[in-house]
Amino acid sequence: MSTALAVHHGPFGRVALYNLDRSLALHAHREGHLIFHVHGPAASIRVDEDVFPLSKGQAIAVSPWQPHNYISVDESAPTLFLTLYIKPFWFLEASRQANASLRFGRNPIDVTEAVGRLVMKISSGMLEDADDSFVAGYLYELTQTCFDQSWQWVADGANFANLAPPARDFRVRNSVKLMKQSVTERIVLDNIARDSGLSRPHFYKLFRQQVGITPNIYLNTLRMESAIDRLTTTGSPVTDIGLDLGFSSQASFSRFFIANAGIAPSDYRRVVHFAELA
Repeated sequence: MSTALAVHHGPFGRVALYNLDRSLALHAHREGHLIFHVHGPAASIRVDEDVFPLSKGQAIAVSPWQPHNYISVDESAPTLFLTLYIKPFWFLEASRQANASLRFGRNPIDVTEAVGRLVMKISSGMLEDADDSFVAGYLYELTQTCFDQSWQWVADGANFANLAPPARDFRVRNSVKLMKQSVTERIVLDNIARDSGLSRPHFYKLFRQQVGITPNIYLNTLRMESAIDRLTTTGSPVTDIGLDLGFSSQASFSRFFIANAGIAPSDYRRVVHFAELA
């Protein structure tokens, strides 16, 4: 059974120790995402159309909004992962570099001796409930090390600071605005397309071209963010949170949360810890 051993939230974003024994649905995050194998059977991560192994000595970096999913290879035993969800603005501020966007140069990360040491320090610190500044300090060092490595063998590595997101069509911007405003409602994407002045096929094609993911994945990301925020900052019952997000029952909300996070919403709430940093 998939479980969360520890979850820390803070200005950096969040970091979690997950025991996973099941595959996850295709999803995305607005944060920079790093996944490290700590213990257990090997697994795989699909990022866009590529599948990468994830085992001892290997890690995966996923850029913000890059579609990905975890693939369990051996479901006879869970695999322990350290997973980072790093806020781009926090990383930019901490690095004090103009080229510190959290767009990774490549997905595979080699777990060098230095990277492995940082992974173990963070993992043990979380399990021992170490001081928040201890965890956050190593989080930045680990993220920076992996970020630098991801660009080390990339041809345009010296020029990535100049990469800027393309300007979006006003109809796509409007659809994003509508989804954000309606995240607590039972959204029908066909209605979003119509209200944005697009046919359903044109809406899906244009959204995918300009945002990089499908409208469904984008909407699910908004729902997951809202669910995590409600689970960690309020005492609202899980059932009420699910209903407020447009799910017909607690069971359907739990299935959605497990498919995207690997664990039940009640388990996530049970282990979450807030870092109180200046």
